[in-house]
Amino acid sequence: MKVLRTIIWVLAALGFLVFAIYNWQPVELRLWQNLVLETKVPVLALLAFTAGFLPMWAVHRSVVWSMSRRVRTLENSLKNTAMAHRADVTTAANASHAADSPVEKPGKTGAEGSEPFDISDTGGGAGTDGGSAGE
Repeated sequence: MKVLRTIIWVLAALGFLVFAIYNWQPVELRLWQNLVLETKVPVLALLAFTAGFLPMWAVHRSVVWSMSRRVRTLENSLKNTAMAHRADVTTAANASHAADSPVEKPGKTGAEGSEPFDISDTGGGAGTDGGSAGE
């Protein structure tokens, strides 16, 4: 697309150059009663083109800028929504995984975390080590 745009601008510049060569004549332009501008026809044509082109170019750039801001805002919103959804899914998966496994109390490991009346207790209770120190 940039190549096509460059070709169009080159053709327009060549067309203006041909126009300038064949119309290089002085022209008097009366701005006010006592103020007269003497210039060549191609300069006048270039000024007229610039006067018409610059406002439209400024409007185009402002629309492109506002649309890119809107797209950036929507992309950020979509990204934040996806991240929140991913966090919800991860939290739900962790919660369902945590419900399948026993919950350990923080700071306690091994025999410290077990219940005192648990049947599967492998701690050194009475009768498991063949006697006690007091006997």
